[in-house]
Amino acid sequence: MTPDEVTALFTRRDGSFAFARWGRPIVPVVFGVDDATLPVIKGAIEAVVTLAGHKMAETDPELGANLMVFFLRDWAELRELDGLERMIPDLLPLLDRLTAADANQYRIFRFDADGGIKAAFVFLRMDRHLSDIPAETLALSQAVQVILLWSDSAFAERSPLATGPGGETFLRPEIGAVVRAAHDPLLPVAATDAAQALRIFARMGRPD
Repeated sequence: MTPDEVTALFTRRDGSFAFARWGRPIVPVVFGVDDATLPVIKGAIEAVVTLAGHKMAETDPELGANLMVFFLRDWAELRELDGLERMIPDLLPLLDRLTAADANQYRIFRFDADGGIKAAFVFLRMDRHLSDIPAETLALSQAVQVILLWSDSAFAERSPLATGPGGETFLRPEIGAVVRAAHDPLLPVAATDAAQALRIFARMGRPD
């Protein structure tokens, strides 16, 4: 990747630069899947966290769980979950917008005082498109998209995943390199200066 391509991954549609990584261990919880699918989802999250050199934990001392993944059939299901509106301000207007847009996924991030990711909420409405995607592929895609605060257009034209000759799905190597480099402990956990992208790029070619 070029420096400009790395910068674009964290440059939003309005032209602003915003980078953040998790500032605490990740504690996932998954809602709306059967017992057979649950290990697939959590396994994908663990694989991406390991790639990043970050950590997972059994519980977050402040939040309990800080990565919540919801699988649902209709956005209206979220209106019935007690306590969700306290965690996500303006939840009901958001659900109206998602319904009107016929959206099938949405991610919300919360941040610590230093700008690091504090919590993330992933909502997947399992329409025909998402239902046709293998669970392993869907899980890996979502895990990659919450390991960092990417631009809102980072993967609009090209998925972070690729397909091998045997049909296997894997993380694109250049995206994996960005994830690893972005978690260099010498880099700040958050930045609004595009120079952060140059620092990430400079670390992408370094051996593990």
